[in-house]
Amino acid sequence: MANTKSAAKSARQSLRRRARNTAATSALKGQQKKVRKALASGDASAAKSEFQKLSSALDKAAKRGTIHRNVVNRRKARLNKALSAVAK
Repeated sequence: MANTKSAAKSARQSLRRRARNTAATSALKGQQKKVRKALASGDASAAKSEFQKLSSALDKAAKRGTIHRNVVNRRKARLNKALSAVAK
């Protein structure tokens, strides 16, 4: 239990931020699964369109501070490498 008004407010803010970050992270995981599924099926055009959606979502998450920008760059690089392998 918070001892001061400011601590109580900080706790409320933390709960809201946690809910927002959890929702965003969950959505990103779902989009990543779509990209991997398209890559596994060998459908390069579907994989490319899903990758573009994921790339945009990752960049927005990094901009908002939900996930670190280096994590975003690493995930995009690995998926882009897999996408280029499928496109060949």
